[in-house]
Amino acid sequence: MKEILIRGLSGLLYISLLIGCFQNEHALIILFFVFGFICLAEFKKLIQLKSIFPYIFYVVLYFIFVYWKLVLNTHLGLDEATQILMVITIFVELFLIKDLFSEKTIPLFASKKFLLTTFYLSSAFVFIILIANYQNSYNSTILLGAFILIWVNDSFAYLVGKNFGKQKLFAKISPKKTVEGFLGGLFFSCVASYFIANFTETLNFSNWLILSIIISVFGTIGDLIESKFKRQAGVKDSGVIMPGHGGLLDRLDSIIFAAPFIYSFLRLLQYVS
Repeated sequence: MKEILIRGLSGLLYISLLIGCFQNEHALIILFFVFGFICLAEFKKLIQLKSIFPYIFYVVLYFIFVYWKLVLNTHLGLDEATQILMVITIFVELFLIKDLFSEKTIPLFASKKFLLTTFYLSSAFVFIILIANYQNSYNSTILLGAFILIWVNDSFAYLVGKNFGKQKLFAKISPKKTVEGFLGGLFFSCVASYFIANFTETLNFSNWLILSIIISVFGTIGDLIESKFKRQAGVKDSGVIMPGHGGLLDRLDSIIFAAPFIYSFLRLLQYVS
């Protein structure tokens, strides 16, 4: 009972902090900068990388893209730089997907460790902020909607999997995940997208439906990839910063992996609209 209470209070504090900071752009920027720094520390420990350079790369990358417009007072060059970062990030994540399904262990040679800390983790926090500014003005509703879809997906994947799950989704990496749980999470995310579309003045239902599929699929893959990193490291959780939940990376692994794909879809909408 005590463990459930601690887990509940820890989760409530996390969600309250997120929702509170969504109300102000600079508060959100600072929050995710701190979150990114913590996740980077946890991830470096998982892949056994002791260099300080990933922190330097993260700070430079984050503040260049987040404050480009404010510092230079122009969007000139930002669009091209963002597209380059997006292509590299998605390319690195596709290789991670390949490693997830084709390799017993994810290869972690020195140069790949730096690629992962920069273009898998650090760039993800850039895209999280860019999602809230994808129309060149701050509107956190879509980002909040993405988090809600992740929470719905995770919750119903757990509930459906626990009560009806029989077929293992990826037994070697995450024994508790089932195909039925994944489909249940996906289904209820699609249902939630209808309500988000109707209660927010952002995207129409068709676009939110596509986003719910993107988030459920790539969020689940991100969770599996982080589970594989933890299994290779021989640990249960990425950290201990959230009592009852583990590390911050454990809570953000889905949005970290899904963020560049969410942003890519939003950019695509801008071109076709």
